[in-house]
Amino acid sequence: MKSNPLAPSPKQTHLLNGLCRAAVFTALTCILAPLSIPIGPIPISLTTLVLYLALYLLGWKLSTASLIAYLALGMAGAPVFSGFSGGAGKLFGPTGGYLIGFLPLVLVSGWVLAHTSTRWVQFLGFVLGTALCYAFGTAWFCFQTKSALGPALAVCVYPFLPFDLLKIILAMLLGPGIRKQLVMAGLLS
Repeated sequence: MKSNPLAPSPKQTHLLNGLCRAAVFTALTCILAPLSIPIGPIPISLTTLVLYLALYLLGWKLSTASLIAYLALGMAGAPVFSGFSGGAGKLFGPTGGYLIGFLPLVLVSGWVLAHTSTRWVQFLGFVLGTALCYAFGTAWFCFQTKSALGPALAVCVYPFLPFDLLKIILAMLLGPGIRKQLVMAGLLS
């Protein structure tokens, strides 16, 4: 039997599979991120939970690609940011630093996750990545609003610590199990 010259190679199939999984997580982020609870200038959202889970299911490279696609959709005006907002004004406004801060969160947390199976080190990786997100966001918030660091931390960081800790724990409990089930189903390698 002759092989089909138009059939994708195994490498191409692997790449397409990864891109499809990244697209699914982009869509999931677009659906869940706008659902938020406004508690001040920064709302509580499910965005970081989706990012933490994506790291378990996609790895850091595809998670980064998924996040960049999400940010691009939001910047183009799609209402995918918290409170169903979008546009460059949101990305470059006072709270946009937290959106940009998702990039170091994914890169650092994902790198740690890719290089260790030790649970407490993974936890520290998520905490470090989240701290970098807070640092980017708070610095940008202070710059945009001319706010001092103390008041900015009081409204932009401290209220979120217990929620993000809970999201990290939830992702660490769910992520490996979901990954295992997807591998068993042949959907992940």
